[in-house]
Amino acid sequence: MIDIQKVISIAKLAGTEILKYYIKDNIDFKIKDDNSPLTIADEQSHKIIYEELKKISDFPIFSEENIIAYEERKNWNTFWLVDPLDGTKDFLAKNGQFTVNIALIKDNKPILGVVHIPYPNDTYYAQKNKGSFKNGQKIYNNSKRKDLIAANSNFYSTKDMEDFFSEHKIKQIKKIGSSIKICLLAEGKIDVYPRLNETKEWDTAATHIIANEAGCKLIDIKTKKELIYNKENYRNNFFIASRNDLEYLK
Repeated sequence: MIDIQKVISIAKLAGTEILKYYIKDNIDFKIKDDNSPLTIADEQSHKIIYEELKKISDFPIFSEENIIAYEERKNWNTFWLVDPLDGTKDFLAKNGQFTVNIALIKDNKPILGVVHIPYPNDTYYAQKNKGSFKNGQKIYNNSKRKDLIAANSNFYSTKDMEDFFSEHKIKQIKKIGSSIKICLLAEGKIDVYPRLNETKEWDTAATHIIANEAGCKLIDIKTKKELIYNKENYRNNFFIASRNDLEYLK
């Protein structure tokens, strides 16, 4: 059994390292093959998380900054899935809406998740069947709102997402970066978040278990089931994250 407090400490350690670069006036970055930015903060966070996770378990590590070929990982039963800096565009924009995401996957599903927000130092976390928490306080989405509040991305909105809001007559829409959107869903501050463009497994895994343990779901619009992990193609299908009592896919 993994001590989640040790994982939280690792995420916070990485967050402290990220902030060393965040406070600088100019942050150099390069563009990766998938057209996303990469900074030294991403790389240093990855290094810390990789080294520290190795100290607490023998599970393999699959990270955005350490892509593992499917042939090597296809038989993995339990492994770490990491995004060392989720929301690099938000990091570069200096809006504070970036996170450190660490998830433990077992049998293609997340069983532990930690999402640390270095600025302003908030931490969401969950373990299967043990509930979801923010800074040590239990959270759950008990919302019964009819006038729904939705989330949209700062940098990755699409026409399909805008059409979703119109179709379902959702007028209150919060623009939020990184995996914070799904953390706010778990906390009950929003009700739905349609993600109708590309994400990767490491973008969602940690928040997925936090959402599940807080009365919410991430439903793949193709399979109409919860997202799964360690697929041959590590890109997620489009999905809708929402309260459990809301139905968008029939």
